[in-house]
Amino acid sequence: MGDTYVQAYFHIVFAVRNRKRLIENSWRSDLEKYITAIIQNRKHKLIAIGAQPDHIHIFIGYNLNDKIPDLVEKIKTSSDHWINSNRKSRFKFHWQNGYGAFSKSQSHMATIANYVMTQDEHHHTNSFKQEYHKLLDEHDIMFKEKYLFDFFDDIGNKEEDATP
Repeated sequence: MGDTYVQAYFHIVFAVRNRKRLIENSWRSDLEKYITAIIQNRKHKLIAIGAQPDHIHIFIGYNLNDKIPDLVEKIKTSSDHWINSNRKSRFKFHWQNGYGAFSKSQSHMATIANYVMTQDEHHHTNSFKQEYHKLLDEHDIMFKEKYLFDFFDDIGNKEEDATP
């Protein structure tokens, strides 16, 4: 009797609604652990996760029995609820609509995992908008700017960026 063997990897990216910088360092690790549990409960293998104040990167070994849209929806709705019910943010928290999901090969696992884990360093020189455009370009994804995340060129690290 034959068996079936499949391996797929995805790099998933999504942002906080209106690109507000609501993910604070004081609870970022807890959020990453919470999302890790969701991923593992759905039988995916977490390879790397890296949250920034206004977006998150997740790199997984993908369980083909679970649809990417269903996984992302579960991560977003569950973590929204967790953040708000535990009052992690001083402001109402929501993830923005949409996401990017980029397939990766096993030969790129270490590079992508390192990229996800070093987001703090990466964003000293590149904005999220630059980063996201680069991901879309690298994967030959045609897009219209008006359908991407809301990007605000003047977004800073100031507290007033996180107004409710």
